[in-house]
Amino acid sequence: MMYKNKSFQNLLELNLAILFISTSGALGRYIDLPVPVIICTRAIIGGFFIFLFCKWRRFDLKVQKRDRSTLFVSGLLLGLHWLTYFYSLKLSNVAIGMISLFTFPIITTFLEPMILKTRFEKIHLVLGIFVLLGVYFLIPDLNFEHDYSKAIALGVLSAFFYSLRNIITKSKIRDYNGSVLMLYQLIVITIFLSPFYFFEDLHNFTIQLPGVILLSLLTTAIGHTWFLYSFKKFSVTSASIISSLQPVYGILMGMIFLHEYPEPRTIIGGTFIIMTVIVESIFTYRKSIQMNNSKS
Repeated sequence: MMYKNKSFQNLLELNLAILFISTSGALGRYIDLPVPVIICTRAIIGGFFIFLFCKWRRFDLKVQKRDRSTLFVSGLLLGLHWLTYFYSLKLSNVAIGMISLFTFPIITTFLEPMILKTRFEKIHLVLGIFVLLGVYFLIPDLNFEHDYSKAIALGVLSAFFYSLRNIITKSKIRDYNGSVLMLYQLIVITIFLSPFYFFEDLHNFTIQLPGVILLSLLTTAIGHTWFLYSFKKFSVTSASIISSLQPVYGILMGMIFLHEYPEPRTIIGGTFIIMTVIVESIFTYRKSIQMNNSKS
């Protein structure tokens, strides 16, 4: 009975982590500031919270000289991921922005074999076709003068940057704590985006600051850190399968707080993409079990 209660508690905590991460969609649409300013302020405040967390847990913040270039590039990619994702949200709605971003698991399955020289699975080609089909339903027309078409292109580009960042960061996750890696990536983002404070219109910065603080605290500091620690209780694959709920949570928040309701085509396209991600995650999970059994 105690084991069942503990399992339920772990599952509840993981869902809460995903719920916190899902706030990025609604908050990204709600905050009325230039996108570079949102991302830079998010990096500064989120980095401050994560720094306090690292000091509290007494994590070693030292980085080996040979790893600095990797952290630098991964920080740039995270910044590009956030920028393109938030521009996608501004041009469309929560549903379009989050669903197009969630093509990243399938993009990763194509990039990882090329970058890390791992084996490419033929099933991923089939799943990639289903993702393309889902994107097709998302696009209202092939005219890139349409804001939604631009938003989907930016969302998929954001997924590409996110996939690259995850693959590069993966090579260092054994050597450093995940919160430490996140902290240095946020520092890189801050350095490159801080000049925008001098060029963008900041007349309503104070009014919008509470929303940015929520984004920094809920999405960046709590959500991502909590999700990272769920890997101690779940396999990465299991956590990824459950994280497929992220667009669902995000769309529900958009409906409740912003009164944004997805169109039928968006629902159909989103279903194709989310189901493909779930199938890919289950395939990876079963494959990892087979590999572990063969080793034992």
